[in-house]
Amino acid sequence: MEEETAMDGWAERAGTVRVIGTGVMGRGIAQLAAAGGLTVELADARPEAVASAVEYVSAMFDKLVAKGRMTAEDAAAARARLRPVDDPLAPADDCDLVVEAVREDLATKRELFAALEKVCPDRTVLATNTSSLSVTAIGAGLADPSRLAGLHFFNPVPLMRLVEVIAGARTAAWIPGALADLVRRLGHRPVLAPDTPGFLVNHAGRGLVTEALQILAEGAAEPVDVDRIARDVLGLRMGPCELLDLTGLDVSHPVLESIWSGFYDEPRLRPSRITRARMEAGLLGRKTGEGFYRYVDGAKQEPPEPAAPAAEARPIWVHDTEPGVRDALASLLGEVERGDRPSADAVVLVAPYGRSALDVALEHGLPAERVLGLDPLGGFASRLTLAVHPGVDPAAGRAALAALAATGRPVTVVRDAPAPVAQRLLASIVNVGCAIAEQRLARPDDIDAAVRLGLGYPRGPLEWGDDAGAATVLRVLRGLHASTGDPRYRPSLWLVERAALGLPLTAAGTAPSDLL
Repeated sequence: MEEETAMDGWAERAGTVRVIGTGVMGRGIAQLAAAGGLTVELADARPEAVASAVEYVSAMFDKLVAKGRMTAEDAAAARARLRPVDDPLAPADDCDLVVEAVREDLATKRELFAALEKVCPDRTVLATNTSSLSVTAIGAGLADPSRLAGLHFFNPVPLMRLVEVIAGARTAAWIPGALADLVRRLGHRPVLAPDTPGFLVNHAGRGLVTEALQILAEGAAEPVDVDRIARDVLGLRMGPCELLDLTGLDVSHPVLESIWSGFYDEPRLRPSRITRARMEAGLLGRKTGEGFYRYVDGAKQEPPEPAAPAAEARPIWVHDTEPGVRDALASLLGEVERGDRPSADAVVLVAPYGRSALDVALEHGLPAERVLGLDPLGGFASRLTLAVHPGVDPAAGRAALAALAATGRPVTVVRDAPAPVAQRLLASIVNVGCAIAEQRLARPDDIDAAVRLGLGYPRGPLEWGDDAGAATVLRVLRGLHASTGDPRYRPSLWLVERAALGLPLTAAGTAPSDLL
């Protein structure tokens, strides 16, 4: 497609889109486009599926009217814009855009677009809804690959407001911006995503899942513990193990491996032996009735919170590892020892960032057998995470657990590690987001929007890093890297520089081009 064929206002003028594929995604795209004022030619290789899809979309408009989310007049107008097409390769002279939503197979998509190229006028933009294939690779089969781009919707399309717009290596420069404008016209939020493995959303999502699996592989916590901490401390709607069960390991594990290998074994994206083994065992999640959890009639069977143990009350002494920790725990627990050193019977609580409780005990000459860690992330406002190292006296540990449970907050007990679970999850989420920004794969605002809207996180990774403090996140990563030697924890340069300069992670900062 020649550059000069693109004119200002393409998105506003676009009137007709052909949607090829009548599966869940194709029906959702058709519904969104028809409701947004576009005439929709709905096509499929199986003519009988087209009538069923038109009927389904029409019924969805009726449901929206019944719920008061759409007027009867708007629903009637949207239904009138649905046009069944028996042959996906019928002449498309009136189409401004063709979107395919067929099966995820490179050969199938290449063959389809090669045929579409012959029946669509030069002005028609071609778009693939692929979620995992390279847009450049799909376009390589075209005589004119400049007219093809990625337009990745998320399921369910009408409710998931995010759309990834992906330019292939040969995509005409004007097309991504024009498609982004069209997405806005339809009421959704576009993000410009790179044509790299996982695009933007799935790439950014590796931070949570891969670190959760690393925690499980180390035996630091159980799946239910990780999920409860992720929900209650970080505010995620769903923990990483729940998410893997929902998606299904037959889907999730291959994605983990493809993104990791696509970035040439980048350690931050490293998958886990755990998911491969469970996938091969058929423990896929909800769809098989068993994954990290068991499911009965589709309902997750989560074990109850463990009861607090009966324990003799003992004094609590708090090491002021971080500013304000002693006062915060005194307020929480009601009373703590105030001396410079713990008494002979006192349980010692330490609350560091990016360090194990044992490291703090050894550095400060504290009685290691009575020292336990408490995660300060979140300010002790919700779930409390108690870390236990191998040398803890069980009686001291039970006394600490009983005292914390008496506050009314749920308490999760985990193994002591170079950083607590919530800190590790958050640092990984932020670091992967920073690495995406560092490599200029996406703009900071698009990274954050993609994660909020596409993954449902309470904040984008860069926003979250700013909220927690870039310096704090950096401390956690450096502590993990120094303790384990694992390159998965090496901090992104984007994070290092902005922490040193006091700049927000959401700021692009000065670039060489700004001087020219």
